[in-house]
Amino acid sequence: MLAKRIVVPLSVLAVGSAAAVFGVLNADAAETTACSVTYSVVSQWGSGFTGDVKIKNTGGAAIDGWKLGFAFPSGQTVAGGWNGAWTQSGSQVSVTDAGWNRSINPGGNVTIGFNGTWTGANPIPTAFTVNGVTCGGVPASPAASPTASRAASPTASPSVSPSVSRTPTTSPSVSPSASKSTSATGPEDCTDFAALVRGKFWVNNNVWGKADGTGSQCVWENGLSGDNLSWGTRWTWAGDNTKVKSYASAVLGWHWGWKVPTGTGLPVQLSAGKAVTTNWNFQVTQTTGNVMNVAYDLWLHDIANPDWQNNPTDEVMVWLYKSGGAGPVGTKQATVTIAGTTWDLYRGNIGWEVYSFVRTSNTSAAALDLTGFTDDLVARGWLAKTKYLSSVQAGTEIFTGSGRLDTTAYSVKIG
Repeated sequence: MLAKRIVVPLSVLAVGSAAAVFGVLNADAAETTACSVTYSVVSQWGSGFTGDVKIKNTGGAAIDGWKLGFAFPSGQTVAGGWNGAWTQSGSQVSVTDAGWNRSINPGGNVTIGFNGTWTGANPIPTAFTVNGVTCGGVPASPAASPTASRAASPTASPSVSPSVSRTPTTSPSVSPSASKSTSATGPEDCTDFAALVRGKFWVNNNVWGKADGTGSQCVWENGLSGDNLSWGTRWTWAGDNTKVKSYASAVLGWHWGWKVPTGTGLPVQLSAGKAVTTNWNFQVTQTTGNVMNVAYDLWLHDIANPDWQNNPTDEVMVWLYKSGGAGPVGTKQATVTIAGTTWDLYRGNIGWEVYSFVRTSNTSAAALDLTGFTDDLVARGWLAKTKYLSSVQAGTEIFTGSGRLDTTAYSVKIG
C-alpha cells in the first residue's frame, strides 16, 4: 500500500444532529430520532467522480428501513451506485436501503456510494432527508484539488460464513516469510469496511462477521511498485471460534456489483480461457494463538455484469496458510495436485456453491495461475465454463486471536 497515503475527501458536507420524525407521521405513531449525513467526493477525473455518503443514526431508537433524498446543485448525474437502490429524476436523487443494511442502530451508520458525472462544476449538495425528514447542519471545509488516484468503495455486503471443521488449538504459530515485512507502513484505517483504493486494487477492511464476537481490525496500504501492491492488517478478535469475524483483503473487482471503473479485466467468462496470474508474498505474525487462514477468494456469477442484488453462484477459495484448526465449509472430496502442490478439496453450499482448495502444507509465498483451480472444478462437472469471474480477493479470515498480516508484494493480472 502507499507509504504515508490515506483517503482524503475532495469535498465533504457533514449534516449535523437534528430532531427528525421517521415512519408514520402522526401523533400516535411518530418516533423521534436524530441523524447526520456526510457526503464526500473522494475521487474526481475528467467528467466523472466517485461519491461516498454516510448516514448516521444519532438518536436513541433504531431506524428500520431508510430512504435517503438529496438534490444535485449543478446538474450532476448518478451513473451507478452500490449498497442501496439508486434512482434519479431531474436533480433529485433517492436511495433506498438494500435490505441487508436496512437497520441502523443508535450510534450506528451505513455507508453507500456511487459513480457520477459532472460538467463545469461539481459542488456538494446542501440538504439531505432520511425517510422524508430533513437532517440539518453546517458544511465542512472542502479539501483541495481533485485526484484520480483513489475512489470510494462500498461497504461489504453479506458474505460467506465458513465453519471450523476441527477442534482449534491454542498454541501460536508464525509462518515463515519469503521476504521481510516492510518497516514503513501507511496510516492505519480502523473504520469498519474502510476501503483504500490504489490503482486497480482496493484494500477492504471487511468485518462482516463481527456480530459473532468482539474485537477490532485495522488495515493500511503502502503503495504500488510496478504491478505489486503492498498492504497489511492487524486484528484482535474473541468469541465463537467456529465463525469468521473478518476478511481483510486486497480486492480486484467485487462480487456485489461494485468494482474500480477501469483496468481490472473483470468480469471475464471462464470460456474465454484467460489466465489469472498472481504472485503473493506475505508474513503472518501471531501475538496470541489464532484460528485463521490466509487465502484467495474467487467469486463467480452466471451473468456478465452483476449488480448488488445479484448473488454469486460460486465461490472458490485457495488456502495458502492456516492455523489453530481452521477448516473450510463443507466436506473433503479429494486431494489434488495443482501447480506442483497438493491441496485438499472441500465442497459445501451456503446459498451458493463453495469450493475450497486447502494447501496440505503452509506457505508464505505463491506464484499461481488461478485458472488451474477453476479448470479442475470444470473438469469435475461442478463449475460451468459459462460462468463469469467477477472478483479476485486475497486476504486473511480471522476466527479468533490477535496478530497481523504484512503483504510485501501482491499482484494479479487477467489475461
